[in-house]
Amino acid sequence: MKIGTLYLIPVPLGPTAPVAVLPATVLATAQSLAFFVAENAKSARAFLKSLPVTRPLAEIAIHELNEHTRPADLPALLQPLLSGNDVGLVSEAGCPGVADPGAALVELAHQHAIRVVPLVGPSSLLLALMASGLCGQQFAFHGYLPVKDEARAQRLRELERESRRQVRTQIFIETPYRNRQLFAAMLAACAETSRLCIAADITLPSEYLATRTLAEWRRLGPPDIERRPAVFLLQA
Repeated sequence: MKIGTLYLIPVPLGPTAPVAVLPATVLATAQSLAFFVAENAKSARAFLKSLPVTRPLAEIAIHELNEHTRPADLPALLQPLLSGNDVGLVSEAGCPGVADPGAALVELAHQHAIRVVPLVGPSSLLLALMASGLCGQQFAFHGYLPVKDEARAQRLRELERESRRQVRTQIFIETPYRNRQLFAAMLAACAETSRLCIAADITLPSEYLATRTLAEWRRLGPPDIERRPAVFLLQA
């Protein structure tokens, strides 16, 4: 029996027309699929409507995979693929599988010898690194840092020492309502000569991206990113 292909379909990073950030081949692939796995079904339907898809949305099956999905539920998400249907995996924003629960489905697909095809689209992490001016030869993504003040400060000092030792850019993210706390923690924990890039709303009209030393950030104060998802890049 023919086995389907799992397509990893990027979506815009915010309210941007898909045609502005996605290649025509990616749009065509997404428009052709009748099965999707998404972090949020409502967001996925809005994305498909914006393409737009040619078939009625009611005829497109969308199954959710998010932080509430139990490991025991994952095999059921493979059934359309094992039955010969192609499936699209989409995230809430950007590229699926990166800082995204969809990685669990990709891992399971490989275990079943299902073809996985990543498609081209915006990644906030890579775009921020490209535009930061920081080291692009050695870099690491660390996800979210600890929430508690002491643990977060200790982790920042560890990452800064590692960056200095290995000439590495350290990348991490934070929820919008904790951006200011993270910014303040970096000013307190890191050396004034270390460089920090802050990026938010990349590819959107409200895009913000700036790289400064910690000493310069201390003089300028925090940028207006309190209610926006942001990427932080640190290099000692």
